[in-house]
Amino acid sequence: MKKLLFLLPICLLTVSFLYVKVGAEKYENKGRKYYEEAGQIVWEINTDEKIVALTFDDGPHRKYTSQILDILAKYNAKATFFIVGQNAQKNPEVISRMYKEGHELANHTFTHPLRTNVSNLLNEINQTNDVIQNITGFKPTLFRPVEGQYSDAMIEAIAKEGYKVVMWSWHLDTLDWRSPGTDRIVNTVLNGVKEGNIVLFHDGGGNRRQTVQAIEKIIPDLERQGYRFVTVSELLEVQSKKAKP
Repeated sequence: MKKLLFLLPICLLTVSFLYVKVGAEKYENKGRKYYEEAGQIVWEINTDEKIVALTFDDGPHRKYTSQILDILAKYNAKATFFIVGQNAQKNPEVISRMYKEGHELANHTFTHPLRTNVSNLLNEINQTNDVIQNITGFKPTLFRPVEGQYSDAMIEAIAKEGYKVVMWSWHLDTLDWRSPGTDRIVNTVLNGVKEGNIVLFHDGGGNRRQTVQAIEKIIPDLERQGYRFVTVSELLEVQSKKAKP
């Protein structure tokens, strides 16, 4: 009897481990190589052209997004904005300005949920697209998941709806949302950028003063190095042309 009582906890732990392992395998994603080859997710492109895509998450913010748009206009640079739908509802004039000035509008959910299921995620994406389309007449086809988190089921469902998932070059996550200091944001980009990269900034979700100050330094410096600032869709067009025989 004592032996059975001793073995019982071990059996329970073994069953628990197997359950967690099976669950982990069920939701494990197929990996970057698979998704890139399938054309479902992009992190960056391989090109010799001195082009880079600046992307901004979590906006629009009435103050900081407007300041960023001023800087982009100053240098005739284009960017891609991954928009949170509820922020778009609050700032339709900023969305209109983005669109009129030739920037790319993309989707970053409606409420920015840190955790959600596939069904709710699709509802969030559709809500945001409806808001953007009602303001501009344009319907985004690019989507960036919150915090870059995804699963096979999410990607499969999103792809079926006709969206392409856009991540970023891992070495060019500026972590500007942490307010690390303007110089650190600047150095992350200038020391790491390469042709075909996608840079991650944030224009909403908090105080983005450092982001504004950083891009005021980053854009002219990269411009002097010969870089052009393109939208993600323009970046993908370069990739598509290169892939054609």
